[in-house]
Amino acid sequence: MPCDTKLKQGQTVSERADEVRRAVAGLDQALRMKGVKVRIGPQGAIAFEGWNNGRDGVTDACAYRRIMATGSALARAEIAKAEAMAGRTVSRQVIGQGAHSHDGGRTWHDHKG
Repeated sequence: MPCDTKLKQGQTVSERADEVRRAVAGLDQALRMKGVKVRIGPQGAIAFEGWNNGRDGVTDACAYRRIMATGSALARAEIAKAEAMAGRTVSRQVIGQGAHSHDGGRTWHDHKG
């Protein structure tokens, strides 16, 4: 995954991959415990509101991809519930193009232009 390659100084790829796995596992647990809210943007981007502790530089888009691939059924259900509440699904195309939020889903942008 792309976020596995954003290495810190002196960090190996496998160390970063482990770090990303731990961060997303923490998010998965927070979603199951309802400590983090899922926000779906008007264009289909995703943000995890309240995911501050243990993020370790992992983007919402990367976390979403990992949860959908390997996360718990309850975490995926929280994402599906947010999609239903928003009336739209997460757009893989939009998150692939970089749309994201820095404030838990209150505002959205993509750093282009």
